[in-house]
Amino acid sequence: MAKTKEIKETPLMAQYNQIKAKYPGALLLFRVGDFYETFGEDAIKASEILGITLTKRANGAASHIELAGFPHHSVETYLPKLVRAGQRVAICDQLEDPKTTKTIVKRGVTELVTPGVAYNENILNNKSNNYLAAVYFEKNSFGISFLDISTGEFLVAQGSSDYIDKLLQSFKPSEVIFQKSKSRDFVSLFGDKFYTYAVDEWIFGQDYANETLLKHFGTISLKGFGIENLEHGVIAAGACLHYIHEAEHRNVQHISGISRIEEDKYVWLDRFTIRNLELIFANNDGATPLIHILDQTASPMGARMLRKWMVMPLKEKVLIDERLAVVDYLFTNAELREELLGMIKPIGDLERLISKVALLKANPREVVQLGRALASIAEIKTVCEQVGQESLRKIADQLNPCKLIREKIEKELNQEPPALINKGGVIASGVSEELDQLRKIAFSGKDYLLEIQRREIERTGITSLKVSFNNVFGYYLEVTHAHKDKVPAEWIRKQTLVNAERYITPELKEYEDKILGAEEKIFTLETKLYADLVLSMSEYIKPIQFNAYLVAMLDVLLSFTTVAVRNKFNKPEISEENVIDIKAGRHPVIEKSLPLGEEYIPNDVFLDDQQQQIIIVTGPNMAGKSALLRQTALIVLMAQVGSFVPAKAAKIGIVDKIFTRVGASDNLSTGESTFMVEMNETASILNNLSNRSLILLDEIGRGTSTYDGISIAWSIAEYLHEHPTAKAKTLFATHYHEMNEMEAEFSRIKNYNVSIKEVDNKVIFLRKLVRGGSEHSFGIHVARMAGMPAKVVNKANIILKKLEDERSSGENHIKNSVKKLKKNDQMQLNIFSLDDPILIKIRDSLTDLDVNILTPVEALIKLNEIQKLIE
Repeated sequence: MAKTKEIKETPLMAQYNQIKAKYPGALLLFRVGDFYETFGEDAIKASEILGITLTKRANGAASHIELAGFPHHSVETYLPKLVRAGQRVAICDQLEDPKTTKTIVKRGVTELVTPGVAYNENILNNKSNNYLAAVYFEKNSFGISFLDISTGEFLVAQGSSDYIDKLLQSFKPSEVIFQKSKSRDFVSLFGDKFYTYAVDEWIFGQDYANETLLKHFGTISLKGFGIENLEHGVIAAGACLHYIHEAEHRNVQHISGISRIEEDKYVWLDRFTIRNLELIFANNDGATPLIHILDQTASPMGARMLRKWMVMPLKEKVLIDERLAVVDYLFTNAELREELLGMIKPIGDLERLISKVALLKANPREVVQLGRALASIAEIKTVCEQVGQESLRKIADQLNPCKLIREKIEKELNQEPPALINKGGVIASGVSEELDQLRKIAFSGKDYLLEIQRREIERTGITSLKVSFNNVFGYYLEVTHAHKDKVPAEWIRKQTLVNAERYITPELKEYEDKILGAEEKIFTLETKLYADLVLSMSEYIKPIQFNAYLVAMLDVLLSFTTVAVRNKFNKPEISEENVIDIKAGRHPVIEKSLPLGEEYIPNDVFLDDQQQQIIIVTGPNMAGKSALLRQTALIVLMAQVGSFVPAKAAKIGIVDKIFTRVGASDNLSTGESTFMVEMNETASILNNLSNRSLILLDEIGRGTSTYDGISIAWSIAEYLHEHPTAKAKTLFATHYHEMNEMEAEFSRIKNYNVSIKEVDNKVIFLRKLVRGGSEHSFGIHVARMAGMPAKVVNKANIILKKLEDERSSGENHIKNSVKKLKKNDQMQLNIFSLDDPILIKIRDSLTDLDVNILTPVEALIKLNEIQKLIE
């Protein structure tokens, strides 16, 4: 930006500088006439982001200042681009009519738009929430709050850094605020993938937070919301509210409640699991996340609710069964399903519509749409009241069609209004007698004038009488000299011409006043009547928000039904037993991407805590081990969300935690290797086990040497089997065939392999899970299938044969060593475990030494002998 001295050299720039100083770090859109202008560094940024022309203007005595602007009516086009580019944008408007002042127009910021504080449709994604999150750091405990100003949803929680990390990954806030002193801590704990903004420390004060929340909700305590004991969470929530107030959002009565995220109510999915299972986002370009398969919702509210359900599966049998019962009923009632879908589609985004009403930002078309949505809700209520399904009737009982406000909207607004109030024609006829009269004057003025003219001709007998207008004295009656003796005494003569005289009358003057100011008065009156209507809707915010919640829930259950019908999913049995029994399970995403005519090979999976707690899955690469692991977790997750599942049958004993360590996830940007990341993630799993956990481990230990890898994989499997309190159900895919030896030593470990068939030295993947271990990895076969040059493949075969011959005795020694591993053995791999003649000589040489009588010189001689052995 130009220097302060330069900016102060014109009154306009002095005003700009004063306002800009109040919003540090924000790009200021400064309204000047019909344009929003940016100056200095803001102009440079705006021109680059928006692709608009950067110019310079004179600045008083100063040489120049950079300038970039666009027409004010284009703000809806340009604002989203700025926000998506990560800019905080302060919108500065003219607060008075330039015609009414002789000095510089009064201006002020009317709205601060940030990535996390926005309601503009062009900024928001209608299928996902736009959360502002606040994180409060307090030693080893953290508070967190999520607030979506576009819907009014307000959530709070507190816990360890791992729990906060999980919530951040689940809710994916658009913006995160925290104390200024914690910037480095935030990145080290939660990464650098979030848009963040550090705020002053005092905003995260306990007393201030309580005062802010109590004042907003108009209560004397927070007990009614069930959050009074979440001290750190409450502090974060207070910071969220403060932040949106600072963004000039004062009309936020749609934020009508605050809820605790009940950790105990939902399945624990850590950030690795959410990422590895590709629930919401795909890890690779072109890949498909599960949400794309399950989302057949008809409304934006339903789409947003589905996302929340997927990252927060239930673990209470009654609630899961309630959802499944609705899906089951709709599954067998196609006509009802289609009828309900037809009623939900016209509702649109009711949740965000009512929020706009509260923010006083709803335009006439949106209010009309809200009225139509309420009419559809009345239809849904009527239909659901008559069905034979308890949960659907319960939804019907809770729906509130808000008949009075709906009828008021239908009566007072034209049903095809313009988008903007200043275009006129918003308020319906018959609502205001004054408005109807003004419209008659403004839009039927010629007819009215002709009526006066006709009436006066009849009354006076002046046949040549005509009504005209000029800019000097407005409307007048013109009479030729031949008839001037018939002019009534109350007419006032204004002008004498050669052939005629012009008169005015009190009635004509009154009409003139009306017609000249009619359009302005119409705008003023329509604006007032519309504002009154919007204000009268405020008492319906809570019931309409609850309607939106119920419609969203019904929409998601309908989506589950539609997906189940299309993809031949079946109803799972939810059990209290600690068992997972899947018959002919399929991967819901992969089966949709197979080539035409190719069917997905289904597989059975059985896990419990008595007979088959851990399954070791071996088999060649590309055979389908990873797909089998993922599909098992997805089937469990879908069942506990309340969806039918891709399986012939599934008995799902409720799982309370799902852990995955699947695929590489290098974090090299922070200096961590693949192996270090793998070990961190695995350690997190082992430290958070429960008796009802489901664990998926894929190729653990591959990031280090073979012997280290086998040792680590073995130790992890043994730890899971021997854990004193948690018999976590585990699928363990590995290329270490030595792991198959564990079945003989541990009663609840069973070997399976993903079968293949060899024909003419070629591998055919059968993708079927069968009992027993696999002995080969077929890596070279896979290389050939991948298109590796034949010369490389042939050479690899020669090298493999040579290595197998040379190391056959060593391999046997490893297997024998592995077999000797007993439960609870505290052992370490021997560095001389290979039958290498040189190493045996060194071992024997060292074994014969008596270090207690060895002199320093003798030690050096012995070391020299050993060195010669290995040269």
